[in-house]
Amino acid sequence: MRSNRLTVLLWFCGFLGVPGLAQNDQARPFIEEGGWRTWLSDILVSPGPCNLPIEDGTLSHARFIKEYAFQRPFVLRDAANNDLFRALCHKDRLLADWGHTTIRLSSANSYSYDKKDVSFRHYVEHMVKPQRLDTPANDEYQLPPYSLPLHTHALSFGLAGPGTGVPFHFHGPGFAETLYGRKRWFLTQPDIKPDFHPNKTTLQWFREDYPRQVKEVDFLECTLRPGEAIYFPDKWWHATLNIDSSVFISTFLSP
Repeated sequence: MRSNRLTVLLWFCGFLGVPGLAQNDQARPFIEEGGWRTWLSDILVSPGPCNLPIEDGTLSHARFIKEYAFQRPFVLRDAANNDLFRALCHKDRLLADWGHTTIRLSSANSYSYDKKDVSFRHYVEHMVKPQRLDTPANDEYQLPPYSLPLHTHALSFGLAGPGTGVPFHFHGPGFAETLYGRKRWFLTQPDIKPDFHPNKTTLQWFREDYPRQVKEVDFLECTLRPGEAIYFPDKWWHATLNIDSSVFISTFLSP
């Protein structure tokens, strides 16, 4: 039986406000995939460099443990077929299946202070801001074929508007896959804390601080496109910045 309540963590990244579909929006050029529309004028960030190793489904579990699990991030391509799950994430399908449910929104700083409950339909149709939610549709998601000893999987699903993102933070290891749109990642090793303000959005950090910090800090970076996933080891600092309207899912590995 479906639950009537989904718990969602939404990261407010206030610069976008509430978009609504104004009359003049009809004439603005846009790109659209899976029903998720991005107006070109809202794309404020370009894809960046990728200095992470890139692997595909030929990566063995033994080599994953030896080279990546506890050592460094990497990008994973073509390791699992998620065409069905991606189809279930089409905007019209999500609204039909989950538009009536209640979701919980939380502020987009490093500590998530404020919270608010709204319907999923209201969020999608009136608030272009990122979120993560757990949903039974996750049952169709094909997990990355890699795991850590004595760890279990926990899934987190999300939607985000262009220019939004999550500020620098860290947690346990996991994978994050992009289903629609492009997402830019910035990572540093656990002992290299990037210079950031916890209440500053990733877009503000990117525009105001990144040009200086990239000369001082060895950031690991990559822009993920649909079907690509990133692996992040335990306690690696990371921030994200959505280039387009994005749909994504994370697989957290917990002991």
